[in-house]
Amino acid sequence: MSDRPTDPLAATFGARRVSPEERRDLVARTFAVVAPRYDLMNDLMSLGIHRLWKRRFATLAAPRPGERALDLAGGTGDVARLLAARGATVVVADPSAEMMAVGRRRAGMAAIEWVEAAAEALPFEDASFDLVTIAFGIRNVTRMDVALGEIRRVLRPGGRFLCLEFSSPRRWLAPAYGLWSRTAIPALGAAVSGRIEAYRYLVESIARFPDQRAFTALIAAVGFTDVGHEDLSFGIAAIHGARRP
Repeated sequence: MSDRPTDPLAATFGARRVSPEERRDLVARTFAVVAPRYDLMNDLMSLGIHRLWKRRFATLAAPRPGERALDLAGGTGDVARLLAARGATVVVADPSAEMMAVGRRRAGMAAIEWVEAAAEALPFEDASFDLVTIAFGIRNVTRMDVALGEIRRVLRPGGRFLCLEFSSPRRWLAPAYGLWSRTAIPALGAAVSGRIEAYRYLVESIARFPDQRAFTALIAAVGFTDVGHEDLSFGIAAIHGARRP
């Protein structure tokens, strides 16, 4: 098991713990700042591999024509476009208007609806989606258990939940990956966006996220079944999947 803190959402400002309201404001400010260069930074930080991860994610999600899919924290729309290309009717929900503004400009003719909303309080009816996805967004919610409960609520019985997120790499890779995260990513953020503090937050949020086993347990605790995961790039990222009973 990971030796990370037991509370994966216990962000701090220095030695001071951050309240949920402060965390929400911090996340909102961060993504407002990084929105114009967000996809470029993802390319630089992952050496372009995040695009392969998202294609695999969409393949495992396997949306069918006519299905209704909800992509949470889907701001720039890259995952939503992959789902829409497979025939799903896709709704993007994201609390960042700035991120969705970038996504709308890139969406083209894809059948995507855009809704400003946080994962902890979704403005959708019970059992209204066949599929819910979230890629690199679950670690930014203020209450992970509440967000997972909302995801379960809006899924139809038998509906699928998939989450793509940074995770815990193999032990042999962890030292080099940790050094890259702590040094290269903030430096790239400063060079590309001029906002090193935003990328320091993103690195911190990755480091605090539960490992594969711990996150699997969180999903199961909310009442999902068929919970499992697939590691990507030796565990740097992982796709978690589950089903609403």
